[in-house]
Amino acid sequence: MNASLFYSTFAAYLAATVCYLFVIHILFTLNRYLESGHTPITNLHESLSFFSMAVVGVFIFIERRFKMLVLGSFVTPVALLLMAVSALFPAAIVPLNPALKSKWLVLHTVVAFLGYACFAVAFGAAIIYLMQERFLKRKKLGGLFQKLPSLNTLDDINYRCLTFGFPLLTVAIISGAIWAETAWGTYWSWDPKETWSLITWFVYAALLHGRLTTGWRGKKAAILSIIGFFVMLFTFLGVNLLMTGLHTYK
Repeated sequence: MNASLFYSTFAAYLAATVCYLFVIHILFTLNRYLESGHTPITNLHESLSFFSMAVVGVFIFIERRFKMLVLGSFVTPVALLLMAVSALFPAAIVPLNPALKSKWLVLHTVVAFLGYACFAVAFGAAIIYLMQERFLKRKKLGGLFQKLPSLNTLDDINYRCLTFGFPLLTVAIISGAIWAETAWGTYWSWDPKETWSLITWFVYAALLHGRLTTGWRGKKAAILSIIGFFVMLFTFLGVNLLMTGLHTYK
C-alpha cells in the first residue's frame, strides 16, 4: 500500500510539473509572437522550441487518453533535447525573409510540427515496446516490467500516433508545395528539404500501408517507427545543417 501511494504521489507531481512547464512554454511562445509580429517558427532556434512544445502537447493528449504517464519518461527527454539544441542557435529576432511573409507560413509549419510531434510520441512508445518485449522474452519480470504498459497498449498508441501524424505530414507537404508555387513559381523543385520530406512521407506511408493491409504490428511496426523518426529528424534538422537549398535556414 505504501509503495502504491508513493508511486501515485510521484506520478501526480511529475504530471503537474510537465503541465506547468508546458504552460510556461506556451506563454514564452506567445510573448515571442508579440515581440516579432509573426509566428515564432522561422529559424532553427524558434522551430526547435516550437517542436519541443508540440511534442509535450501531443504527449499530454495521449497520456490523458491512455493514462500512461511512464511514456513521458521516454518522450519528455526528446523535448528537453530539442530545447537544449535550440539554445545553440541565435535567438535574436530578425526581419523575415520575403519568402516567409506568406499566409501559408502558419498552416504549413504548425501542421508539420504537430505531425512530427505525433511521430516523436510514436517513437517513445516504440522504444518502450521493444524494452517490454525483451523483458518478456528473457522472462525477467522485475519492478520495471510491472510499471510498463502492455504490448497491445503500446502498439495501439503507435498506431494512433501514426494515423494522426501521417495526414498532418501530408497536409504539410501539400501546403508547402502550394506555398512554393506562390513564392518561387514552381510547386516542386527537388530541393533537399522537399526530397527528404518526400522520403519521410514514403517511410510512414509504407508503415501505415503495412499495418492496414498486411498486418504489420508489434516489433516490426516499432522498429519502423524508430527508423521513421530518425529519417524525420534528418529531414528537419540534418538538411538545414548539412545541405543548402531554398528551405535552408538557421
